[in-house]
Amino acid sequence: MKLVVIGDRGLIGRKLVSKLRQDGHDALAASAEAGVDTITGEGLNEALAGAQVVIDVAIAASGDDAAVLDFLQTSSRNLLSAGAAAGVAHHVALSVVGADRLPDSGCFRAKLAQEEAVRAGPVPYTIVRATQLFEHVRCIAESSSNGDTIQLSPALVQPVAADDVASTLADVAVGTALDDTIELAGPQAFPLFELASRVLIASDDSRQVTADVHARYFGAELDDHSLIPGDGARIAPTHFEDWLSQSNNPR
Repeated sequence: MKLVVIGDRGLIGRKLVSKLRQDGHDALAASAEAGVDTITGEGLNEALAGAQVVIDVAIAASGDDAAVLDFLQTSSRNLLSAGAAAGVAHHVALSVVGADRLPDSGCFRAKLAQEEAVRAGPVPYTIVRATQLFEHVRCIAESSSNGDTIQLSPALVQPVAADDVASTLADVAVGTALDDTIELAGPQAFPLFELASRVLIASDDSRQVTADVHARYFGAELDDHSLIPGDGARIAPTHFEDWLSQSNNPR
């Protein structure tokens, strides 16, 4: 089976390509370095020729809200159009839990618009909404840093390991398109500020992380339902403590 991965240079993309190849699949890493540009369409038809599945895990380069929205919408529409022409049977898109709940966040609005493009497109699809990655917690903390203090929401999050996201995407991709959305989360929920504090402490970072109910998360205020999956979500196996131990003691 030929599967084309869009966004292979990101953390999830790298792990996903590796996982698919380990499982014996023909996984093509379609990137600018490989001559594929989903915005201009350059190299897209050639990359998708003979592919059964496209997995879109691309992330927008840093930019303002309008630029991120334009990137995700344009890239998705081009992928879906080229996929339909190539006879792709399954389009898998990675999104985020809460995409439909945080309209004040430009990032979440862009992900929801991407989802809408996929649902309206001509290719059978599955959307995988994942919660925050363990690996991104430090970046979340840094985004709210003010000198030696960090203010984050006490709202609950249910983070997941990048390896588990890649494994779930690989499993979904080789299955039948659901024309639906599934959610993926880790096995434990934490207040966001507490989770960030534990990550910083584990790396001997002495900055204080404090709870602020009005602290914004990518532009939006949170409550305990904003980033938590609903009933029926897939629960990944990796516990935070195990990931934290392994990430601070690499083999």
